[in-house]
Amino acid sequence: MKSVNVRIDQIFAPASTVKEADIAALQPEIEQANQLLHNGRGKGNDFLGWVNLPSSITETQLNAIQAVADTLRGEADIVIAIGIGGSYLGAKAVLEALSGSFDSLVAPRKGVNPRVIFAGQNISEDYTWELMQAVKDYDIAAIVISKSGTTTEPAIAFRIIREEIERRYGKQGAARRIAAVTDEAKGALRKLADTEGYDTFVIPDNVGGRYSVLTPVGLLPLAVAGVDIRELVAGAAEMERLTATASFAENPAMQYAAARTALYRAGRKIEILASYEPKLQNIGEWWKQLYGESEGKNGKGIFPASVTLTADLHSMGQYIQEGERTLFETVIRVAEPAHTFKIGTDPENLDGLNFLAGKRIGEVNRMAILGTMLAHVDGGVPNIAVELPKIDARTIGALLYMFEKACGISGYALGVNPFDQPGVEAYKKNMFALLGKPGYEAEGEKLKGRL
Repeated sequence: MKSVNVRIDQIFAPASTVKEADIAALQPEIEQANQLLHNGRGKGNDFLGWVNLPSSITETQLNAIQAVADTLRGEADIVIAIGIGGSYLGAKAVLEALSGSFDSLVAPRKGVNPRVIFAGQNISEDYTWELMQAVKDYDIAAIVISKSGTTTEPAIAFRIIREEIERRYGKQGAARRIAAVTDEAKGALRKLADTEGYDTFVIPDNVGGRYSVLTPVGLLPLAVAGVDIRELVAGAAEMERLTATASFAENPAMQYAAARTALYRAGRKIEILASYEPKLQNIGEWWKQLYGESEGKNGKGIFPASVTLTADLHSMGQYIQEGERTLFETVIRVAEPAHTFKIGTDPENLDGLNFLAGKRIGEVNRMAILGTMLAHVDGGVPNIAVELPKIDARTIGALLYMFEKACGISGYALGVNPFDQPGVEAYKKNMFALLGKPGYEAEGEKLKGRL
């Protein structure tokens, strides 16, 4: 089951759940779902722009993104990326995966290593106050990402941050320091950006937020941070080509979709994405939105959760090993660490670790992965292994696209539209009513009576 950069290495399942034959039996259904993504005849087919997106990104588009990124890098020590959901999770996930674990200890410097931080993903007063305090001694710029410009969380954050940028640098200075990723022709943010002269990029109409990391939504903040966006896109394009043409046995997206579909139909309703590299933690956060928002509807869907191991073995390990048997794990394994660090010898051996002397920490980690997978399978938890050769921009691009493609396939196999999200509007209506937004007053009074 080899691919260019990512492969579904192994699928372990207790005999009581599914067998390889059960997964193989889904081949015709899974292949048909993959075809629906390419021929545009499935549900939500007006949101399939992501399917051929990586291969369609041109050098001209990448140059334009890099040029604006370079402008922001030259103006600011810290660039605040403002967005929520798919408008920030992908960029944050990739940035964390490709950054040093302790880069935050190095002071940001414009042009060299400006820091990209995130706002607009919550309505926490303390977070907002602390953010503004943290940037008060640095030059700042902003990227605001919103289709409409009126989504509550990023709109509040942008109002505050824009006022601060204008206060410091004036209207003209702000125009150089603010870039917008928004609708091509309409909406509050488009109108403001055109009026103020911000650099702008378009969120494609046919790409939903959770599939948008390879549009300017993700690529612009990543370019500002110094990520090689060409390599990221190239890895995704390789995976796009592979998953469009490879047979079921050689297609990681179809293999992954088939395995999780078989497990779901066998009663496994919770999927835990596990990784053993802390810098992949936010890949899990991005993955949770991708699958939760795509599949969780019509009373159906696998509940997505994530853990970072081995740390979470000391908190969630007991439940995974012996809790209710309604879950399965997808484990991301990295074949080769970027660095070498060997364990030394202690003459006293008080910690009893001399049996590890001379071994790389990565070797210990690999044995922890294998030992944990075997223990969990023996405990009744099926495991799917996703193997990465290393963590770099090309591999992460391939991984993101593989998960996207598998999500579309799984959604069709589930019988839902994997590209809408009607359920996210319920909380917004209640919040607007309780806040007294014009047009919601009557509903607000009813809701207050229930509290």
